[in-house]
Amino acid sequence: MITNALSSLWAEPRATDAPERVSRDWVLVGVLMVTALFEGVLRDDVAWRPFATIVAAGLAPVLLWRRTHPLTCVVVAFGTATALGLASLLSGVQSVGLDTMVYLLVFVYALVRWGSGREITIGLAIVAVAAVFGIVTDYTGPTELFGGLAVLAAAATGGAAFRYRAESRRRAVDQIRGQERVGLARELHDIVAHHVSAIVVQAQAGRAIAGRRPEAALETLAVIEGEAARTLAEMRAMVRVLRDGAPAEYASRPGVADLGALARRDPTPVVDVELPDDLGDLPLQVDTAVYRLAQEALTNALRHARNASRVEIRVVERAGRLRLRVTDDGQIDPGRSVDHGFGLLGMTERVQLLGGTLRAGPVPEGGWTVEAELPTKVGR
Repeated sequence: MITNALSSLWAEPRATDAPERVSRDWVLVGVLMVTALFEGVLRDDVAWRPFATIVAAGLAPVLLWRRTHPLTCVVVAFGTATALGLASLLSGVQSVGLDTMVYLLVFVYALVRWGSGREITIGLAIVAVAAVFGIVTDYTGPTELFGGLAVLAAAATGGAAFRYRAESRRRAVDQIRGQERVGLARELHDIVAHHVSAIVVQAQAGRAIAGRRPEAALETLAVIEGEAARTLAEMRAMVRVLRDGAPAEYASRPGVADLGALARRDPTPVVDVELPDDLGDLPLQVDTAVYRLAQEALTNALRHARNASRVEIRVVERAGRLRLRVTDDGQIDPGRSVDHGFGLLGMTERVQLLGGTLRAGPVPEGGWTVEAELPTKVGR
């Protein structure tokens, strides 16, 4: 388990949300340099005063690269701290350096927050070596020892915590975007498939009657033009939503009351729609889902039901449940499957998201039936 954890850490990529250098970074560096200069001048007990002051002030600008090159910054900062500790050990001078250099903890935080797994592992090893030298050269008791280690651990833990939170947010956003893409893909499929299927049926009918009734063929062409215009308009609306930075301008969504527009008497198959007299107020998502389900079921019937003369769409409300039934009397297309196709997949997803059920398949007396049942109250 420990080996797996270490392998996972070693393979961890760098954080992808590292911000660019901003004005507050320059302000931080300026404040630290001024603080180091004041401490070096005003303190009386500073060992190696000019050198220690120059080191403390000179390391501050390295903070500007802590996000883009976290390991390099740790090597420079804690390598210098280790060199100071070694020099202090050899010369017998205790506590070389300024208190201002506590800002080295920022490098520990940045290493864990922005670095890759390899950088974190190597960098923390360097920090540990520097800490050992600090303990050897400036040991005053267990309280200071454990306190110093706790501060280093807190800096690393803080970086890990903020990294984990940012990663969790990113994953949540990606999940939401994925759900939105699936929803938009479902809407696009339903819209385009329905209108294109209607265009195909109208074109077939127009070709059949063009020789005998030219005026009827012209009427069919007008219907095709209207369907094509609506398809283009709805596709443009969907593309506008998909484009980054574009306003999401949705048209008013159709509902159960709009199912009557799917009915038609000519050409075959005849589409008959029967709705409840008093449907009441439905949640928007249920209202839209029922329309899209009926639309997709009708599209499938027009595409796959061979020699169908009639398609029936029935909506019934009973005991807090809304039932949709779409049937056709055509011959079963061998290529028509219950388990495959984006249409049936999208229908199943719609129903499951609302806590309903869906059944689709052939019936013994011939034809195909789609039955959906949805609750009339969602999230109330």
